[in-house]
Amino acid sequence: MANPTILTVDDDPAVSRAVARDIRRRYGDRYRVVRAVSGAEALEALHEIKLRGERLAVMLADYRMPKMNGIEFLEEAMDLFPLARRVLLTAYADTGAAIDAINVVDLDHYLLKPWNPPEEHLYPVIDSLLDTWAATPDPTATETRVVGHRWSAPSFAVRDFLARNLVPYRWLRADEPEGARLLAAAGVTAADVPLVVITDGTSLVAPAEKELAAHVGLSTMPTADFYDLVVVGGGPAGLGAAVYGASEGLRTVLVEREATGGQAGQSSRIDNYLGFPDGVSGSQLTGRARRQALKFGAEILSAREVVALEAAGSGRVLRFGGGASITAHTVVLATGVSYRMLAAPSLEPFTGAGVFYGSAVTEAPTCSGDEVYMVGGANSAGQAALHFSRYAKRVHMLIRGADLARSMSTYLLDRISAIDNIVVHPWTEVVGGKGDGHLEQLTLRDARSGAVDTVATSWLFVFIGAEPRTEWLDGVVARDERGFVLTGPDLIADGQRPADWSLPRDPYHLETSVPGVFAAGDVRAASLKRVASAVGDGAMAISLVHRYLEAQ
Repeated sequence: MANPTILTVDDDPAVSRAVARDIRRRYGDRYRVVRAVSGAEALEALHEIKLRGERLAVMLADYRMPKMNGIEFLEEAMDLFPLARRVLLTAYADTGAAIDAINVVDLDHYLLKPWNPPEEHLYPVIDSLLDTWAATPDPTATETRVVGHRWSAPSFAVRDFLARNLVPYRWLRADEPEGARLLAAAGVTAADVPLVVITDGTSLVAPAEKELAAHVGLSTMPTADFYDLVVVGGGPAGLGAAVYGASEGLRTVLVEREATGGQAGQSSRIDNYLGFPDGVSGSQLTGRARRQALKFGAEILSAREVVALEAAGSGRVLRFGGGASITAHTVVLATGVSYRMLAAPSLEPFTGAGVFYGSAVTEAPTCSGDEVYMVGGANSAGQAALHFSRYAKRVHMLIRGADLARSMSTYLLDRISAIDNIVVHPWTEVVGGKGDGHLEQLTLRDARSGAVDTVATSWLFVFIGAEPRTEWLDGVVARDERGFVLTGPDLIADGQRPADWSLPRDPYHLETSVPGVFAAGDVRAASLKRVASAVGDGAMAISLVHRYLEAQ
């Protein structure tokens, strides 16, 4: 396959030559560098690249070009290569336009001219964008295929699992010719979906997550029985702990029951994370963290659920569902939280068939032209509303309070208020729903008057509450009344350590009631529930792990 392309377009011949020269000097052995001097010429080059079936990695376009400026070019180019990363070349006076372009063309970066020296101002930007592009699944360049029905909950579960684990796949409906041919070749009927056809030709019919993970290249079995550190949970806190633990020489394994990234990994865009002024999607951020952990030697086990924790002398034993177990000197609990289910029993049959908990960003293009409803008023709901507003006819945000101001960051409030097809409905709750095979109608109630209304929709996304995943710790680790894990000073009552505490010292700051077991991120009582603080917890937990091990 031909090398991927990096395209530059600038109407100033000197600048055009300079940027192409600098990029070719650094990346010419791995990428084909194409230079254009106008938006029209660049679009013609993109059409040729598309016709040849080649790949486009990065586009750099000058803002001030006659006839077609950089933003207009990138907007048209998105239709041809939606996965290519986009950079706007701009002068300092045009940074306002560049910032606006972040929303118009989902800009990845704007680069001020001049960028000398490129080692400081150009190459780090391009390096990061190429890493992101290389890690982004491209359904058109993969042979793994998923066949199913549009409103099949098991089909959605398979697609969601693959997408969240950054496994490329192509989605085919069972009622379309190609999907029907694959079903016939596998000897199954449309009633048996989902069907997953792996790149080697293996056919999996309605596979369990563990079986699917093993076939698509995700690790499900540990390579050892004993580790220095086991991290339970692959969200920002768990990934942070795995990166710092492995990089500091601890034999580390991370165990995740669903997909690395947790709730943060499902976010369509995170705009207030330190070091990403242009924002970053949850999958990009956690995908980088996953690669970083693997680079330092951490193992990552997917689709494995830990069901029990035991203290066995100086070791800590973690048992998986199915009977297997691993042992470690220390454990970091980073299982995060899950969205709370709606208290409307009539909606339960539609989970995965119109009712989704979390953003389910894979469904956004399918919502094109439809009325979409979302429950929740915190940042996760706001980020999803902005993302879905690009596809849906209208996004309705249903909140139980008077407004979003108390629960959402100001930057999100400002952006939501500026988008015409996002409508906020205060004092509104979902009390029921109906449909034939999938959601078709919602029942809404005014929390003040009690008045009930029905609306036609096939899409409901739920972002309410934060329930910790800690039932499996019952009777082993101290938790508060809501199930969050107590750590450090919160374990000390009236100056007294926990009754079963076995050491002569007080628990460390993130240490639980079991010595050598730490909690990080949202699962910890009194945590801040932010991505940055979760990563900080993960890093801090490793420093305390070292302190614990040194004292043994």
